[in-house]
Amino acid sequence: MKSIQFKPWLDLCRAGNLPTIWTNTLCALAVSGGTWDVGGYVVIAASMSLFYTGGMCLNDIFDAGNDAGYKPFRPIPSGRIALRSAAMFTTCLFIAALLLLLIAPDLNGVPAGIVLLSLIIAYDRFHKGHPAAVILMAGCRLMVFVTAALATFGSIGKAVWIAGAAQFVYIIILSAVAVFEKRFPRGFGFPLIPYMIAGISLVDAALIAMLPPSPGIMPVIAASGAALTMAGQRFVRGD
Repeated sequence: MKSIQFKPWLDLCRAGNLPTIWTNTLCALAVSGGTWDVGGYVVIAASMSLFYTGGMCLNDIFDAGNDAGYKPFRPIPSGRIALRSAAMFTTCLFIAALLLLLIAPDLNGVPAGIVLLSLIIAYDRFHKGHPAAVILMAGCRLMVFVTAALATFGSIGKAVWIAGAAQFVYIIILSAVAVFEKRFPRGFGFPLIPYMIAGISLVDAALIAMLPPSPGIMPVIAASGAALTMAGQRFVRGD
């Protein structure tokens, strides 16, 4: 009996980057000023993680033809995962993400999750050949903050908008650097983009420290997401 190989699925999901989603969710709740508990956070962080991994899978599904020529190491063009299996898996991830929002503290997170899903699909569908699509990708990060706040408190505070907007700008900068790197045959010679992806959690830590209420140990927890991301990328590529 052939054993199931999990590594290709982790690669397809870009699982190494998931700590940045966990710290985005933590940041949204920490700066809100509202009351929340660990259980609610876990549910929402899990939902956001499923949206993220589903989005990464869908990205590879749409890019399968292009990747066959330019990134043959990816799970689908390399033959490690069949296109049909990837499509079924992606559908399950998105359905599970929405279902988790149904058991979140506030149901206002559900319509926000639908908006997030729409942005993910739009970006994955149109990003090739459309440079402005980076706005959609940055919008997905912003919607993580919006959805987390709505799913927890039913409303979005000013600090949450500020934090989400900061990450929106950071993602656009990251994307611009990634495009610039492609101009060099061997890139920058060091893994700048993986470092910048890990830096998403450092931005979260800085936002928690700067925005009210009193941050306590939360910035340290958020900053640890950068280390977790770098560690995860040693096993699962994040690009």
